[in-house]
Amino acid sequence: MSTDRGTVRLAAVGDIHCTRTSSGTLAPLFLEAAAQADVLLLAGDLTDYGQPEEARVLARELAGVKIPILAVLGNHDCETGKEEQVVQILSEAGVRMLDGDSVEIDGVGFAGVKGFGGGFGRRTLEPWGEAATKAFVNEAVAEALKLERGLARLRTPQRVALLHYAPLEATVEGEPREIFPFLGSSRLEEPLNRYEVTVAFHGHAHRGAAEGHTSTGIPVFNVAMPLLRRVLSETLPIRIVEIPALVPAAVGAEPPSRRRDDLH
Repeated sequence: MSTDRGTVRLAAVGDIHCTRTSSGTLAPLFLEAAAQADVLLLAGDLTDYGQPEEARVLARELAGVKIPILAVLGNHDCETGKEEQVVQILSEAGVRMLDGDSVEIDGVGFAGVKGFGGGFGRRTLEPWGEAATKAFVNEAVAEALKLERGLARLRTPQRVALLHYAPLEATVEGEPREIFPFLGSSRLEEPLNRYEVTVAFHGHAHRGAAEGHTSTGIPVFNVAMPLLRRVLSETLPIRIVEIPALVPAAVGAEPPSRRRDDLH
């Protein structure tokens, strides 16, 4: 933690889409991000097809990162139905995988879920009609409830939410409007507002907008790597955000380690 400023720097990126041929291409980005930040956040679509072999490549690319790494799955990570293996491989490599879970690092609380679709605002899909429609909506509701439970467990003054699907329409603007319902859901925004998170990150919308705000003004960053490569131009395609944090001594606790091995 940047204790001299009383802040924590977050490095966030999603939609890495690691493949079997990605060896050597991602490690330099992760190492540079780790040099600039205290925590690395990975916002889903960690792999291209959810293959264990892809997860193993990603684990090797992350091996040199010595700050905590938190991650959620994305839809690509579920493609082949082997997401449990993907989670196990990355967890064994020291990545803290969040699925309704919460964790505290350097006095900042983090909660994360994959999320799901369903649309935004008055156009949000409702559980009416065919069983398939109800199942779709129920999945979105279940993900929002997991996020709510994760945030509810946090007792820190600063809370960070990590998602794959978008919680608001503003950060998917730029995508074809026809696919908005499959890019996120307003149901994910409600817990962010209720628990007054400090900042939220998501991916998924490669051609969306880089930043938006919830109805209560909470900043939300779209950190899909294809988007960041476009909007950040020649700079590191990872979003760096600095937030206030309590110095551990000020809250009467032992300073938590920044090494990710100590998160488990």
